[in-house]
Amino acid sequence: MMAHNVYFTLKDNSAAERKRLMEACKKYLAGQPGVVFFACGPRAEGCTRDVNDQDFDVGLHLVFRHVDDHDRYQADATHGTFIAECKGNWAKVRVFDSIVEGTTHG
Repeated sequence: MMAHNVYFTLKDNSAAERKRLMEACKKYLAGQPGVVFFACGPRAEGCTRDVNDQDFDVGLHLVFRHVDDHDRYQADATHGTFIAECKGNWAKVRVFDSIVEGTTHG
């Protein structure tokens, strides 16, 4: 599987703009083929240890079955629409991709 984690720092990081970005993530990115896990949300403001990165406002987390699924997602028109609609408020975007193995706990 491949994990695709994206951290957005916003020019206007008001609660309304963070919510707008998260709604766009859900609208355009959650239903992509090959996605086995999707989540997005604001930075956990209460986590302030020295190891916690504070330099982002919203995190997007996708896990794909295969690297090929990720590659199709990158080229998909809805991904392009998401970028076009939202990038005007992005001050910085950091992407962390990794090959992952998972287990379930219950």
